[in-house]
Amino acid sequence: MASAVGTTIEWYDFFIYGTAAAVVFGPQFFPQVSELNRQLAAFGTFAIGFIARPLGGIVMGHLGDRLGRKFVLVWALMLMGLATLGIGLLPTYAQIGGWAPILLTALRFAQGFALGGEWGGAVLLSVEHAPEGRRGLFGSVVALGLSAGIVLSNVVFIIVTSLLSPQQFASWGWRIPFITSVILVAVGVFVRLRVAESPVFADILSQGRARRMPVIDVLRTDWRTVLLAAGSYIGISGLGYILLVYFVTYATRQLGVALPTTLLLIASATLVAAPSTMFFAHWSDQIGRRRIMQWGLGALVLWSLIYFPLADTRQVPLIGLSFFGMMFLQGAYLGPQPAVFSELFPPAIRYSGASLSLTLGTILGGALAPLIATRLYAVAGNSSLVTVYITTLSLISWLCSFGLRETYRDDLQDRAVERSL
Repeated sequence: MASAVGTTIEWYDFFIYGTAAAVVFGPQFFPQVSELNRQLAAFGTFAIGFIARPLGGIVMGHLGDRLGRKFVLVWALMLMGLATLGIGLLPTYAQIGGWAPILLTALRFAQGFALGGEWGGAVLLSVEHAPEGRRGLFGSVVALGLSAGIVLSNVVFIIVTSLLSPQQFASWGWRIPFITSVILVAVGVFVRLRVAESPVFADILSQGRARRMPVIDVLRTDWRTVLLAAGSYIGISGLGYILLVYFVTYATRQLGVALPTTLLLIASATLVAAPSTMFFAHWSDQIGRRRIMQWGLGALVLWSLIYFPLADTRQVPLIGLSFFGMMFLQGAYLGPQPAVFSELFPPAIRYSGASLSLTLGTILGGALAPLIATRLYAVAGNSSLVTVYITTLSLISWLCSFGLRETYRDDLQDRAVERSL
């Protein structure tokens, strides 16, 4: 619960920025340029968060492998909360000129830094507490935090946009989701302060086996594993941000779908991902994780080919089908992923290894996805090049998954002894 609650809040804070970048940040912070460049600039600041994530993963992974999972998770959540509140209170370009986009970029960087250290610690806190044979299921609870954060962020924007006029929302209403996150952060910090440290890491400390430079050790001994794990995540990350960020703009401006309808479809599809994630995670505890991830990624290659053609029909049921299919198939990867990324690395460098793998995959897949998709659509005048782009990302992930070893029967403590000799 401590992992899931905190992760939900972190993703809520991270994703409300994406929605705001798609619908309001352009005119509020970049009014001096053309509409296309305004949107590209807004998505560019969105990408800054991804650029900061590896730095956060390195710094917090290092601290998490030296000082503990719980310590880092509390500070990551507090940093995210302060950055999100700052965005909600930030003056616009009309009020402070060029300082507005500069400060927006800095606060987005802080968000990305915080999230870079969040996922790895939350996953390890859950997986390293799990009983033998249930690490997949326990890890998937953290993945549910992702789904819950997405749903929560979209529901809040649906409520705000429904209660306010477009003028009120553009003027001040967009700030409400950012400012109210302070309440959620306070709850998350309270919950995390009450949880026990991971027993696996506590054992490392008691035996004096904490590494001095765990990040360096990961890059020296496990760099191939980091690259393969990151590669397996590229497609999931890219498709996720195409759906959750770029498609908000695409649906409202190109397809003529109302913003509340688009957000409701995304939130509903994300709810489908929750049981899918837990189902495949539990199944991975029975038959293995690698096989399930490969099935899911292979199916995503095929679904990527029809995702935009379905949406381009402009029929809301078919748009919903494209969302639901994408999110269901992603559950086959996201369910086993927390356990896999934990099991791939020995405990003394596990926080660093898992964080680096995820953040690198996010940068290569999701960071620039909305920006690239916007430019590709502008070049082609339709979604054909975007389809080629997301299908390529999915194919890369599917191929990388074949390089990962099977881990579901590994003993986490045995690996610690094996790698420390």
